[in-house]
Amino acid sequence: MGILLTEGDAAAAGAGGLSLLSVLLMYAVVIGAMWFFMIRPQSKEKKRVSAMLSALEVGDCVLTTSGFYGIVIDIKDDMVIVEFGSNKNCRIPMEKSAISRVEKAGEN
Repeated sequence: MGILLTEGDAAAAGAGGLSLLSVLLMYAVVIGAMWFFMIRPQSKEKKRVSAMLSALEVGDCVLTTSGFYGIVIDIKDDMVIVEFGSNKNCRIPMEKSAISRVEKAGEN
């Protein structure tokens, strides 16, 4: 009945290093899950939007972020002039970032 280490006590003392490894592994899993479910889809969406805006051409039908449909009549660096309505009198310059969806002129 002394204070001697037995095999079970030595294994319990060595388990402290294993718990540190498991904590680090859990952090890695949580960070990986956050990247996979939050950061990755956001970067894919940003790439999709930039590709859509770079393929924008005169005559394309666009939907703005405010919900208006119009036809692109002129494109400058980061600005576009969009024509709204059927009377062809409403032409508004806006930034490309205000376009949420593009339908090509030849598509239905």
